[in-house]
Amino acid sequence: MDLPSWLAKHDRIAHRRLLHEAGFDARGVRRWLGSAIVPIGRNWVALADVDDVRRAAAELNARVACVSAARLRGWWVPVTAPANTHVHVPPSAATTSRHVHVHRTRPLMPLRTGELLESIEDTLQHVVRCCDEATALAIWESASRAERLAPAALQRIPWPRHDARRLAAQVTGLSDSGLETLLVRGMRHIGRQLRPQALIAGHRVDLLIDDWLVVQVDGHAFHSSAADRGRDVAHDAELTLRGYQVLRFTYAQVVHEWASVERTIRRALLAGPARR
Repeated sequence: MDLPSWLAKHDRIAHRRLLHEAGFDARGVRRWLGSAIVPIGRNWVALADVDDVRRAAAELNARVACVSAARLRGWWVPVTAPANTHVHVPPSAATTSRHVHVHRTRPLMPLRTGELLESIEDTLQHVVRCCDEATALAIWESASRAERLAPAALQRIPWPRHDARRLAAQVTGLSDSGLETLLVRGMRHIGRQLRPQALIAGHRVDLLIDDWLVVQVDGHAFHSSAADRGRDVAHDAELTLRGYQVLRFTYAQVVHEWASVERTIRRALLAGPARR
């Protein structure tokens, strides 16, 4: 396999040590350098179109960290999370940058040379440092499902920070998306029975309150097509016919207009279930 093809299968960037292990000697690597393949820093070689986040980490001899690593792993990250690039370096490193947020902590999970993303555990720890509790919990719930991390396993990790230990105790592994996590967390103090991911009429609902009020949230990734919308309307109709009341909110409402969402839910609870 030639070097461009190999890089394309390995996140478009690799440490020179990994290239050597894969059978590409220094002379062979130099032969490929040009407009399509470029050196980054002293230790990295990448396709020219490698993403800016990995490029920034390689240039600083760091690892992608925190919310940046969460996004690259495909976890659900709210728009309220920091948008700038985050990297991790050892506490003694002299790395500085005006445009990149640098985390200087002792890693929970040491990694071998050549791994450009920090460990899952370190990503979760750094998310707690940079995000408010609601945003961090949404990311942790998404990580729990995406990486198949049982809540009990998260609680057994020796988190050095109290806020991380507190967050680990809140993860349920039930929420299907970060939006649902924000919804459940926002309503948990109302003193009503909350059942996230309840199974009704053959489908999961985002939240069932007091066995009669169904609350659904529409994330763009899963409710963007006409077919998706038609499926949602049909399920809402079936729920209504079975005597449930249904409230449906959008991504923008849950993330940016939470006070209005909570007020609407409270008004529905105050009015009580419709007569059957």
